[in-house]
Amino acid sequence: MATSPDPTSSEAVTPAATAPSAPDGTPAQKLAAEALGTAVLVLVGCGSLVLASSSSGFGDANILSVGLSFGLAVTVMAYAVGRVSGGHFNPAVSVAAAVSGRMTWAEAGRYAGAQVVGGIIGALVLLVLALGNDRFEAFDTSLAANSWGDDGTGYALWAALLVEIVLTALFVFVVLAVTDRRSSVNAAFAPLVIGLTLAVIHFVAIPLTGTSVNPARSIGPALFSGVDPLLQLWVFIVAPLLGAVAGGLAYPALFGRDADPVEGSGLSFSRPARAQQPVAQQGGQQGWSQGAQQGGWAQGGQQGQQGWAPEPAPIIQDGWQWDPVAGQWKPLEQPQAPQQTGQQTGQQGWGPTTGQTGQTGQAGQAGGQWPDEGDGRTQIRP
Repeated sequence: MATSPDPTSSEAVTPAATAPSAPDGTPAQKLAAEALGTAVLVLVGCGSLVLASSSSGFGDANILSVGLSFGLAVTVMAYAVGRVSGGHFNPAVSVAAAVSGRMTWAEAGRYAGAQVVGGIIGALVLLVLALGNDRFEAFDTSLAANSWGDDGTGYALWAALLVEIVLTALFVFVVLAVTDRRSSVNAAFAPLVIGLTLAVIHFVAIPLTGTSVNPARSIGPALFSGVDPLLQLWVFIVAPLLGAVAGGLAYPALFGRDADPVEGSGLSFSRPARAQQPVAQQGGQQGWSQGAQQGGWAQGGQQGQQGWAPEPAPIIQDGWQWDPVAGQWKPLEQPQAPQQTGQQTGQQGWGPTTGQTGQTGQAGQAGGQWPDEGDGRTQIRP
């Protein structure tokens, strides 16, 4: 007869054991990893494009080499530091993670800042290296900055916006899919799939816009490539971010979430209001705390407990009322309505003496006011 596996055995593997692990770096390490990864992406990817432009033209082979350079740069850095920060290296990926509920907006903002800094550092290093080539100035000192229209590829503005939005949405959709905790079997191959996706996107968009899908990749080279790339830079910031929002919304809408959204993520920026305690619960707690402080553990605690549920109706017969505490009948001085919510009994625990109740509900309802002391004034006591 088959037996169930021993949970303590090394052969018993649960889905959680094979699920992708969360980044385990400190906050500073995460930002350093994101800056380093983005710097390598710009240096390697844009560097291959600069070298291709200084060679014999922009043929199919050059498009292939540039696309693979970007894709493989992301792959190797994701394997290198992905466990530290998750390996975004792209503000669009961080925004998509926040939109889909996997990251807080505060952390996504810090990631984006580190990525932009890394992109600038990578572009600066590339500029220093390119200045060692005598032919570099003949190519307008461009560091593979993205462009469109007459100053770039001749692509129309609306088309440049559209292609960057669509391709960024596709890219972040794949990133969210391969990093889904439910697809744990593919976790080890996630960096490779992401890198190949980025390479394929470059095969399509290099002749159109130079391929951004990454604001940090566009900002760094634009700062060192003259005036025109800076004037057109807004396209390669706005379009990828719009694509990130579209992809971040599309994936969980189509295939669900792998976990509950983290607090501070998504498109709802308002914090949920704290649920207020029921009136009966508040009264019961007041009866316990005040009764205990004043020494009336028996009476105060008993009254506090009554605040958690409606008190049974009193037993009244022929002008007498049964006292369940004393275990005897007492004369009925005046009719009393049954207590409905338990708030009154909870408030009785606020009486001025240890274990006594005072006048029902007056102390609590007056917000700390005590009964009239006989001089015509209401006394306020701590």
